[in-house]
Amino acid sequence: MLQRPLENEYPEYYVPYVNLVSDSDLLSILKENLAETVALFEGLSEEDGHYRYASGKWSIKEVLGHMTDTERIMSYRLLRVGRGDQTPLAGFDENDYIKGSQIDQLSNKVILEDFKAVRNATITLIQNMADEPWGRKGFANGTEITTRAIAYIIAGHAIHHGNIIKERYLSGLK
Repeated sequence: MLQRPLENEYPEYYVPYVNLVSDSDLLSILKENLAETVALFEGLSEEDGHYRYASGKWSIKEVLGHMTDTERIMSYRLLRVGRGDQTPLAGFDENDYIKGSQIDQLSNKVILEDFKAVRNATITLIQNMADEPWGRKGFANGTEITTRAIAYIIAGHAIHHGNIIKERYLSGLK
């Protein structure tokens, strides 16, 4: 079983995400989160997908698009660091990624299918990684990080945004 990363394995700004991940099996957590995310988004109408809880905030569709983009990038980081690649990896601005997307023009179903594909690829990447690479260190966004930490950040980031959707978005749709 993949062990929880120590706090010195990732930058401090990721602490809230890692803290959201329980001490149970990470693959189970990722699979459960996938099922929860699918159930959540399958229950939304197209109109609901455009809902913003405040001016200047992302739509629900944009939140799922952000979750997908971030997981895709973080999984790539996990692959690179896990394989021992020491090339520093650039950061990214999530707002630029949303602005550069056509996410609000896509159907909820298409956006959800993309998330499912990315999550399933993340799961198989983690499942198929040997034990030794989990402690490897690499550099992303100007900071040192371990493969293990990246895996936990992926899970925590999705949990974080799922909580925001439930707390801030769904309450406004009722």
